[in-house]
Amino acid sequence: MTLPLKPAVALMLVSLGAFSALPAAAYREPWRPQFHFTPATNWMNDPNGMVYYEGEYHLFYQFNPFGAKWGHMSWGHAVSRDMVHWEHLPVALYEENNVMIFSGSAVVDWRNTSGFGTEGRPPLVAIYTGHYTKRPLQNQHLAFSTDRGRTWTKYAGNPVLDIGLRDFRDPKVMWHEPTAKWVMTVALPTERKVRFFASPNLKDWSPLSEFGPAGAVKGIWECPDLFPVPVEGGRRSRWVLIVNIGGGAIAGGSGCQYFVGDFDGTRFVLDPDQPAARQGAALLPQGRLLADFEGEDFGGWTARGDSFTRGPVKNFDRFSGHVGNGLATSWGSGDHDQGTLTSPPFLIDRSHLNFLIGGGNHPGETCLNLIVDGTVARTATGRNSGLLAWHSWDLAALRGKMAALQLVDRHSGVWGQVFVDHIVLGDGAFTHPGEPAGWVDYAKDFYAAVSWSDVPKRDGRRLWLGWMSNWQYANDVPTSPWRSAMSLPRSLALRSAGGQWLLVQTPVGELRQLREQRHVQRAKDLSGRMVVNETNGALTDRYELEAAFTPSADAVFTLDFRKGAGQTTAVRFDIAKGELTLDRTKSGRVDFHREFPTVSRAPVRLLGDRLKLRVFVDTSSIELFVNDGETVLTSLILPGPESRGLELNVEQGTLKRVTFDVWDLKPAWH
Repeated sequence: MTLPLKPAVALMLVSLGAFSALPAAAYREPWRPQFHFTPATNWMNDPNGMVYYEGEYHLFYQFNPFGAKWGHMSWGHAVSRDMVHWEHLPVALYEENNVMIFSGSAVVDWRNTSGFGTEGRPPLVAIYTGHYTKRPLQNQHLAFSTDRGRTWTKYAGNPVLDIGLRDFRDPKVMWHEPTAKWVMTVALPTERKVRFFASPNLKDWSPLSEFGPAGAVKGIWECPDLFPVPVEGGRRSRWVLIVNIGGGAIAGGSGCQYFVGDFDGTRFVLDPDQPAARQGAALLPQGRLLADFEGEDFGGWTARGDSFTRGPVKNFDRFSGHVGNGLATSWGSGDHDQGTLTSPPFLIDRSHLNFLIGGGNHPGETCLNLIVDGTVARTATGRNSGLLAWHSWDLAALRGKMAALQLVDRHSGVWGQVFVDHIVLGDGAFTHPGEPAGWVDYAKDFYAAVSWSDVPKRDGRRLWLGWMSNWQYANDVPTSPWRSAMSLPRSLALRSAGGQWLLVQTPVGELRQLREQRHVQRAKDLSGRMVVNETNGALTDRYELEAAFTPSADAVFTLDFRKGAGQTTAVRFDIAKGELTLDRTKSGRVDFHREFPTVSRAPVRLLGDRLKLRVFVDTSSIELFVNDGETVLTSLILPGPESRGLELNVEQGTLKRVTFDVWDLKPAWH
């Protein structure tokens, strides 16, 4: 008699099947990365639980056992002895009992403080967020392993930390040796904060302090990390706090920022000369505040219809870029709601009105109107985006008149909503100076980066990697039967430059084992075009490049990667501007999402008179490390198989002492 499988058992069999008896074509599909980690099948996002134990680097990751889009979050699992060649293992932790397994970390409990291990056999302990699918709640859970991470047991006393919040996630735990305790860094996403907790045993947690808001705050805060990083050229280190943001990053969409300071076991204190320390009045318009929507209701504003009946929305991660916790939105219960929200009358006694606005781009239907003498004197609408942007009206011609503001939602289709925040009547148009953040990566595809725990002290490196995608389009990238890859593993250091600390990233030395044929080209002076490897035939679709140049002060030049059949990924340097751009608008397949064909921009400088570049090109990605990793850009590209050219074009000025060393890279998967 055949009995029906229980859901959990069926889930396990589906997941195990993904890692056994792979067809011969596996890891040879179009755009399948050849030296980056990818799941054999299905969806992957954030790296989780990264820990080193008994010669193995463990990589857990957000995984959907049922499909190639986000959902049913569980922890996939793989191990490696060199961070290059990976062995897939069965799914470690499954969604069950209406609780998804969201992001978190893992540690070796060397002292067996948790009691999960035995004498001489410390347990691996995973600390993760339980995301409840039937109610708005997130809290922190434990699971443990006593067999080198091959099987896992969820702790019967879960959750171990619950403060009753809907958004409270992504715990990163470390042992703080000076104070002999476990420290958890965990995100309060919608508040743009991280909170620190302490525990003697991983089970009982008490609050320590908070950090934030600071730096980039347009998007929600997620996936924090806290660790000491060595300073280049010395024996000292500084503490670095990592905060990933879900929207509004430097290149658009999700991204990663860092803060440098000190941590004493209780509190993280930001260095005063770091960019994020320069917060304050300059980041907000000055003048008479008409509304900030931080109260429990709309005060004297009048709501009509269904859209605004619930009052200001607080801590809602559908939006980003607003100030504080509250904003006015017509979201109501969805796009179909309609209505208006009208302010009390006020005197126009200043020359400009500045405000944040987002939502649908439907003039006259989803908008903010200025009503003067019963007619619409000014109007503004959103840009079909959840990101609020600053807008300004010149009211000099209306000075001395009485007016009212009215939010309008008369659209029930897609983006049938408007949201507004922080309305200020002032003496000039407000121009936001930009968020004073330290950016880890200046392109679009490096997110949720976290570091490996328990790397031996004799190694001396702080090692990490990130998810190589962006929440704007991650679910739509046209790959099959898998979706998403991890970045290359990198080691971290701090470099002092111009009175600030720069976080420097270097691809791990273990990647050198993939090098095969070397191609060398040199030029003493170059003022035109160079085709790299022209005499030795086309490059493969995966290679590593090391290049160096001495550019003239006015030099402008472009490197075209994966060029052919009308395709190219163009990396352009403008020395006078101190800027480089990565243009993937013609990089190959770009039509699957409007946010994909973009140009990313980053600062660049010369080290002495030289510019150094190291680039890794895989079948569907490019990673640039400029000047030994002080500026990094990570980007997905989807070129055709015939697009393999590499060219250097000097548009202006000259390049001297040009060196190119290119290595074909062998695949890590077969």
